[in-house]
Amino acid sequence: MPYIQNTDADRAAMLKAIGKNSIDELFEALPADIRLTEPLKIPAGLSELELARHMGELAAANGSGINFLGAGAYDHFVPTLVDHLSGRSEFYTAYTPYQPEASQGMLQIIFEFQTHVAELTGMEISNASHSDGATAMVEAVLMALSITRRRTVLVSRAVHPEYRAVLATYLANLNAELVEVPIRDGVTDRDALSAAANDQVAAAVFQTPNFLGGVEDGEPLSQIAHDAGALLIPVVDPISLGVLRAPGEYDADIAVGEG
Repeated sequence: MPYIQNTDADRAAMLKAIGKNSIDELFEALPADIRLTEPLKIPAGLSELELARHMGELAAANGSGINFLGAGAYDHFVPTLVDHLSGRSEFYTAYTPYQPEASQGMLQIIFEFQTHVAELTGMEISNASHSDGATAMVEAVLMALSITRRRTVLVSRAVHPEYRAVLATYLANLNAELVEVPIRDGVTDRDALSAAANDQVAAAVFQTPNFLGGVEDGEPLSQIAHDAGALLIPVVDPISLGVLRAPGEYDADIAVGEG
């Protein structure tokens, strides 16, 4: 069990509850020669992230390899505090937003979620999310079709194939054409995107990091899309935005991702 932070007062209260006056009295049934008489020689305390790295270094001695799962399954660090906070009762018992007197936790979650997503993406506003990243991407494309009144959608083949399959399913019964842009050197082929971009294109969709793990340069993709009068829709990993450029920095129109 990680980090049981009992104070001296906590220990005294627990000893009193079981009728003992000290730790030594608690363990008096143990032979003296097996009891710990000197402080353990352990190093100074570490932060959670430092400890995780240290344990990773120890684990590496076992000969474990690098994670090559890819396809969105990238290594990332989520502090234990996240699980603790998300498990608080006001969050996991939150009711639906349409009954505010019974859903303060839900309303707080929505407000904090939208605030942080807007800060991470560099966008002006954020919605309260869809079921998953693929659905969010499709909704962004449908928005682009409605806004531009155009009927062609360009999507990079470096976008997750399941996302592209969901998009194709949605567009199958609409008066819209889906055009897949090829990959070159692990990222979207800019020349192919430029050749396909015309005055009938409603949106250009790419993903970064993409399905192959490549980091796309959003600036030239944004320029190509906007020169054609289309909207730019990047599919991003929110955690990656701690180090990669935010969509707002390269003038993305609608940013989506798996949250």
